[in-house]
Amino acid sequence: MIKQVIIGEFKLETESTRKLLNAIPDDVLTYRPQPNLWSIAELASHIAETYNWYEGTFNQDEFDMATYKYDKGDISKTAHIVAKFEENVAKATQVLDGFQEVSLMNQWTMKMGDNILMPPMPKYNVIRGFLFNHLYHHRGQLVSLLRVNGCKVPVMYGNTADSK
Repeated sequence: MIKQVIIGEFKLETESTRKLLNAIPDDVLTYRPQPNLWSIAELASHIAETYNWYEGTFNQDEFDMATYKYDKGDISKTAHIVAKFEENVAKATQVLDGFQEVSLMNQWTMKMGDNILMPPMPKYNVIRGFLFNHLYHHRGQLVSLLRVNGCKVPVMYGNTADSK
Protein backbone atom coordinates (compact mmCIF):
# COMPACT_ATOMS: atom_id res chain seq x y z
CA MET A 1 0.00 0.00 0.00
CA ILE A 2 2.78 2.47 0.88
CA LYS A 3 4.47 1.60 -2.40
CA GLN A 4 1.40 2.78 -4.29
CA VAL A 5 1.35 6.05 -2.33
CA ILE A 6 5.02 6.66 -3.17
CA ILE A 7 4.44 5.87 -6.85
CA GLY A 8 1.36 8.11 -6.94
CA GLU A 9 3.25 11.07 -5.52
CA PHE A 10 6.17 10.37 -7.83
CA LYS A 11 3.94 10.44 -10.91
CA LEU A 12 2.11 13.60 -9.86
CA GLU A 13 5.24 15.51 -8.92
CA THR A 14 7.24 14.29 -11.91
CA GLU A 15 4.65 15.87 -14.18
CA SER A 16 4.94 19.15 -12.27
CA THR A 17 8.73 19.01 -12.53
CA ARG A 18 8.47 18.30 -16.27
CA LYS A 19 6.25 21.35 -16.78
CA LEU A 20 8.59 23.54 -14.76
CA LEU A 21 11.74 22.44 -16.59
CA ASN A 22 10.05 22.90 -19.96
CA ALA A 23 9.11 26.46 -18.95
CA ILE A 24 12.75 27.59 -18.77
CA PRO A 25 13.67 29.83 -21.70
CA ASP A 26 17.15 29.20 -23.06
CA ASP A 27 18.06 32.87 -22.70
CA VAL A 28 17.91 32.73 -18.86
CA LEU A 29 19.92 29.53 -18.36
CA THR A 30 23.10 31.40 -17.45
CA TYR A 31 21.40 33.67 -14.89
CA ARG A 32 23.08 33.32 -11.51
CA PRO A 33 21.64 35.30 -8.56
CA GLN A 34 25.05 35.55 -6.89
CA PRO A 35 28.53 34.51 -8.05
CA ASN A 36 28.70 31.62 -5.58
CA LEU A 37 25.22 30.21 -6.40
CA TRP A 38 24.13 27.88 -9.16
CA SER A 39 22.92 29.26 -12.45
CA ILE A 40 19.41 28.37 -13.58
CA ALA A 41 20.92 25.71 -15.86
CA GLU A 42 22.93 24.18 -13.01
CA LEU A 43 19.91 24.19 -10.70
CA ALA A 44 17.70 22.63 -13.39
CA SER A 45 20.38 20.01 -14.02
CA HIS A 46 20.48 19.20 -10.31
CA ILE A 47 16.70 18.79 -10.30
CA ALA A 48 16.95 16.41 -13.25
CA GLU A 49 19.78 14.52 -11.56
CA THR A 50 17.70 13.89 -8.43
CA TYR A 51 15.80 11.24 -10.38
CA ASN A 52 19.07 9.40 -10.96
CA TRP A 53 19.39 8.81 -7.20
CA TYR A 54 16.49 6.35 -7.00
CA GLU A 55 18.64 3.29 -7.67
CA GLY A 56 21.04 4.15 -4.85
CA THR A 57 18.23 5.02 -2.48
CA PHE A 58 15.68 2.27 -3.09
CA ASN A 59 17.99 -0.64 -3.97
CA GLN A 60 20.93 -0.03 -1.65
CA ASP A 61 21.27 0.58 2.07
CA GLU A 62 24.31 2.80 1.64
CA PHE A 63 24.89 5.57 -0.89
CA ASP A 64 28.55 6.48 -1.31
CA MET A 65 28.94 9.85 -2.99
CA ALA A 66 32.67 9.13 -3.44
CA THR A 67 31.80 6.51 -6.07
CA TYR A 68 28.72 8.23 -7.53
CA LYS A 69 29.11 9.48 -11.10
CA TYR A 70 27.25 12.76 -11.53
CA ASP A 71 26.43 13.41 -15.17
CA LYS A 72 24.84 16.82 -15.63
CA GLY A 73 24.91 16.41 -19.38
CA ASP A 74 24.80 19.34 -21.76
CA ILE A 75 23.18 22.25 -19.93
CA SER A 76 23.50 24.79 -22.75
CA LYS A 77 19.86 24.33 -23.82
CA THR A 78 16.68 23.61 -21.90
CA ALA A 79 15.89 20.75 -24.29
CA HIS A 80 19.13 19.00 -23.26
CA ILE A 81 18.30 19.34 -19.56
CA VAL A 82 14.78 18.02 -20.19
CA ALA A 83 16.22 15.08 -22.15
CA LYS A 84 18.49 14.19 -19.19
CA PHE A 85 15.48 14.57 -16.88
CA GLU A 86 13.43 12.16 -19.04
CA GLU A 87 16.30 9.66 -19.12
CA ASN A 88 16.58 9.76 -15.33
CA VAL A 89 12.81 9.59 -14.82
CA ALA A 90 12.69 6.42 -16.95
CA LYS A 91 15.35 4.84 -14.73
CA ALA A 92 13.57 5.99 -11.55
CA THR A 93 10.28 4.54 -12.82
CA GLN A 94 11.92 1.14 -13.30
CA VAL A 95 13.32 1.29 -9.77
CA LEU A 96 9.90 2.17 -8.34
CA ASP A 97 8.23 -0.64 -10.23
CA GLY A 98 10.67 -3.18 -8.82
CA PHE A 99 11.26 -2.17 -5.22
CA GLN A 100 9.89 -4.21 -2.34
CA GLU A 101 7.81 -2.35 0.21
CA VAL A 102 9.29 -4.44 3.01
CA SER A 103 12.63 -2.64 2.47
CA LEU A 104 11.21 0.76 3.48
CA MET A 105 12.27 0.33 7.11
CA ASN A 106 15.84 -0.77 6.24
CA GLN A 107 18.46 1.54 7.67
CA TRP A 108 20.03 3.69 4.95
CA THR A 109 23.01 6.02 5.11
CA MET A 110 24.88 8.38 2.83
CA LYS A 111 28.62 8.73 3.02
CA MET A 112 31.53 10.22 1.15
CA GLY A 113 34.22 7.59 1.47
CA ASP A 114 34.65 7.16 5.23
CA ASN A 115 32.72 10.32 6.16
CA ILE A 116 29.06 9.92 7.10
CA LEU A 117 26.98 12.62 5.35
CA MET A 118 23.56 11.38 6.47
CA PRO A 119 23.37 9.12 9.52
CA PRO A 120 21.45 5.85 9.30
CA MET A 121 17.70 6.29 9.13
CA PRO A 122 14.77 4.30 7.75
CA LYS A 123 14.77 4.25 3.96
CA TYR A 124 11.23 5.65 3.92
CA ASN A 125 12.49 8.82 5.67
CA VAL A 126 15.22 9.14 3.05
CA ILE A 127 12.70 8.81 0.22
CA ARG A 128 10.55 11.55 1.74
CA GLY A 129 13.41 13.87 2.65
CA PHE A 130 16.32 13.20 0.29
CA LEU A 131 14.33 12.41 -2.85
CA PHE A 132 10.96 14.14 -2.59
CA ASN A 133 11.31 17.14 -0.24
CA HIS A 134 14.78 17.96 -1.53
CA LEU A 135 13.35 18.10 -5.06
CA TYR A 136 10.48 20.35 -3.99
CA HIS A 137 12.93 22.70 -2.28
CA HIS A 138 14.94 23.09 -5.48
CA ARG A 139 11.83 23.50 -7.60
CA GLY A 140 10.85 26.40 -5.35
CA GLN A 141 14.25 27.96 -5.91
CA LEU A 142 13.83 27.53 -9.66
CA VAL A 143 10.37 29.13 -9.59
CA SER A 144 11.86 32.13 -7.77
CA LEU A 145 14.69 32.48 -10.29
CA LEU A 146 12.26 32.25 -13.20
CA ARG A 147 10.05 34.93 -11.61
CA VAL A 148 13.03 37.25 -11.08
CA ASN A 149 13.76 36.90 -14.80
CA GLY A 150 10.18 37.75 -15.79
CA CYS A 151 9.37 34.21 -16.94
CA LYS A 152 5.97 32.59 -16.71
CA VAL A 153 5.63 29.73 -14.25
CA PRO A 154 3.39 26.76 -15.05
CA VAL A 155 0.52 25.65 -12.87
CA MET A 156 1.63 22.93 -10.44
CA TYR A 157 -0.81 23.15 -7.49
CA GLY A 158 -3.63 25.28 -8.77
CA ASN A 159 -3.74 28.65 -10.46
CA THR A 160 -0.74 30.93 -10.63
CA ALA A 161 -0.61 34.62 -11.45
CA ASP A 162 0.21 33.52 -15.00
CA SER A 163 -2.90 31.36 -15.38
CA LYS A 164 -5.47 33.99 -14.40
